[in-house]
Amino acid sequence: MTDTLPEQGIAAEPFRQALAVHASGVVVITARCGAEPVGLTATSFSSVSLEPPLVSFYVDSSSTTWPRLRTADHFAVNILSSDQADLAARFARRGVDRFEGTRWQPGPFGAPLLQDVSAHLVCLPYERVEVGDHILVAGLVAQARVHTPGRPLLYHQGRFGRFLAHPET
Repeated sequence: MTDTLPEQGIAAEPFRQALAVHASGVVVITARCGAEPVGLTATSFSSVSLEPPLVSFYVDSSSTTWPRLRTADHFAVNILSSDQADLAARFARRGVDRFEGTRWQPGPFGAPLLQDVSAHLVCLPYERVEVGDHILVAGLVAQARVHTPGRPLLYHQGRFGRFLAHPET
């Protein structure tokens, strides 16, 4: 075994397999572009900073939603609850009207706020950086509202699931 790192990263498939064992939370990013609502599912959402209050997510550079989402002057992060796997799957599909049959209302700045989610964050675009084949999007949180702080929807090994806490000892 050698103690030097290769100059190139590993192949895509072993990388994908390794990352599949990491569970992540699921959000739907929404915005209004003109009169049209747009949205996508993200499993790369995270907090970034308290001062200023920043969050981030990654979007695939080949996303068909990104060109419209990129033009929005604000966006909403809809944090999904454990019973919203169908909603996450709908906003992850290509070539469908993601808002058809979706219950939502315009937020204070117009971004669609999905109903029955655990929380909403309304954000102003703060920073965008191309990283590999994705775009890192950071948002400045202008408003946060918790609705039902229940169990989160998780994504693990290519499937949506629920969080189960360890029994207290």
